[in-house]
Amino acid sequence: MNKNILLILLAVAAYVGWDSFYVVQEYEQGIVTRVGKYRYTFRSPGIRGKVPFVDTVRKMEKRIIGSDTPPAEYLTLDKKKLVADPISRWRIIDPLRFYKSVQDESGAKARLDDIVNSELREKIASRNFGEIIGNKREDLVQEVAANARAQLGEFGIKLLDVRIKRADLPTEVQESVFQRMRAERDRIAKRYRSEGVEESEKLKAETDKRRSILLAEAYEQAQAIRGEGDAKSVAIYAKAYNKDTEFYSFTRSLETYEKVLNQETKVVLSTSGELLRYFNESE
Repeated sequence: MNKNILLILLAVAAYVGWDSFYVVQEYEQGIVTRVGKYRYTFRSPGIRGKVPFVDTVRKMEKRIIGSDTPPAEYLTLDKKKLVADPISRWRIIDPLRFYKSVQDESGAKARLDDIVNSELREKIASRNFGEIIGNKREDLVQEVAANARAQLGEFGIKLLDVRIKRADLPTEVQESVFQRMRAERDRIAKRYRSEGVEESEKLKAETDKRRSILLAEAYEQAQAIRGEGDAKSVAIYAKAYNKDTEFYSFTRSLETYEKVLNQETKVVLSTSGELLRYFNESE
């Protein structure tokens, strides 16, 4: 036998032997078809046999698959544009139905994105912008997931979850909205400042009023004390004067000398005057 023919036969035999088996990983599932007709579905891992050149193995993902839908614009109930970026998690539960309806993952993602976007558009259109941005988003995505899950079942797909990764205003609208928000915050800040100035003026006026009252009361009290002191002083002087009028007159004259006379004082007075009468007496 020709050596080349032998090598060809050996290569064909090796290929046939290799094509008679296929390996299923733990994360794989799929179907086997024979000349285009469905034979069976496999889900468990291991090595399996098949008829070479006749049977075709179509493997599919058994793990959870994520689908990140491109951002799109939606219109809310209050006629505001909203950019939403939904993400979905799903898995293949019926490989045969999956293959018949969408063929592969790319076809499944395209169909899933269409359904999710359609449901999301309908639900967003029934809610105001503030509700979607606020704390009612969870109810919205739950309704979207429930409705989309019912439709995707016919494709052999189980939708596990839908989330909105980002929900915001369109880029061209954001700046004008931010400007309005800044203007509103400035208006509130000015109002607070005005109220603060008004309150400050009230406190100052009240403080000045209280200060004036306290000063007036203190002055009145001081005058009363001074009057009482003067009265006591006069009484003491009067009592002392009554005891020795001459001595009292003498001490008062000395006090007067001390206040009006010093080394630089030059005064021309008559020696017969009342002020200098004690000097005359001393002579």
